[in-house]
Amino acid sequence: MSLKGAAFFFGLLAIIAGAQAEVSADQVADVVWNYFTQLSTNAKETVDQLQQSEISKQLNSLFQDNFEAVSTYAGELQKQVVPFATKLHSQLAEDSEKVKEQIQRELDQLRARITPHAEEVRRQIASTIQNLQTQLRPYAEELRTQVNQNAAEMRQRLEPLAQEMQAKLRENAGSLQASLSPYADQLQQQIEQQVAAVKGTLDPYANKLKAEADRTLEELRAGLSPFAQDVQDQLNHQLEGLSFQMKKGAEELRMKLSKGAEDLEAKLSPLAQELREKLQQDLQESLAPYVDSLSGKIDGRIEEFRQTVGPYGENFNQLLVQKVDEMRKTLEPYADGAGDHLSFLEKNVRDNLASFFNTLKQKVDQMEEKETPASPSLDSDSS
Repeated sequence: MSLKGAAFFFGLLAIIAGAQAEVSADQVADVVWNYFTQLSTNAKETVDQLQQSEISKQLNSLFQDNFEAVSTYAGELQKQVVPFATKLHSQLAEDSEKVKEQIQRELDQLRARITPHAEEVRRQIASTIQNLQTQLRPYAEELRTQVNQNAAEMRQRLEPLAQEMQAKLRENAGSLQASLSPYADQLQQQIEQQVAAVKGTLDPYANKLKAEADRTLEELRAGLSPFAQDVQDQLNHQLEGLSFQMKKGAEELRMKLSKGAEDLEAKLSPLAQELREKLQQDLQESLAPYVDSLSGKIDGRIEEFRQTVGPYGENFNQLLVQKVDEMRKTLEPYADGAGDHLSFLEKNVRDNLASFFNTLKQKVDQMEEKETPASPSLDSDSS
């Protein structure tokens, strides 16, 4: 391997690791999967026209949006990932039927084996659902309590600033701009600090809920295994699909919590900017009504955040319970269909892209070992 080739892979590693970009296997998978699900509802001629050009365009846009600066390595990474992801997308329609048929065969085998124990299996899954609800409930309640606490703390930090400004206005001593201008900066600073604190306290909850769900899933695996002798692989595949849906739900919860905090900041920050604009006018008749209403505006935006984000834990719990119950239905004797085979297909897409990115990293590691002058043999190779 030449030094030039090694330099390319070293640069590639830096990009994948996030030093120069934020593109990840999951982000590429999001583009591929979302595009596939969108096209699956369109007419076939539309799919034929757009399948290759549009998916490449969307992937190119992903890279352009996420790279801070255009670089040779970014372009090289793009050249490798886009064709792989495009090819992967083109296989999805065919793979969808194959996966559906595979899941159907596995379920037929699994159902045949557990049908004599159908009542025990039903009780086992019902017990799992009840345990899941019991074990997850405290975390959801803790999340709601934390959101309420965050909202109360934000009110305690932000609303006194508005009250102080009202007092300054009543004093009306000297220039309004000179006496009140520091409050606009303080308000913005407090908004940023409080939103950062909210993110820090809410982020761990997705992991907590997912860990508890994983533990329950392992209990379910142990409980069902005695009824699935000789078809353990089929049972494990179903449980892997359920685990994937739980992981996806936890990641969606994490994104919702983060977005909730970001939306709150986006709604509060304009209040500080509006205050600056009012202060520039330095007119008490326009500033006084705004300051009088500021506390109410702050409280309204914080309350909206509390009402929106507070139920996210309960919603996540309901989703997990729903997924376990859907699995129960697919295992019932004489159940129709192969269940949600698309979730298995999506898992395959994400696994393939994760493997592809890992392969790129492994190539970098191999090139690094070959280029390191640790032995005389390397000198002979490079000559």
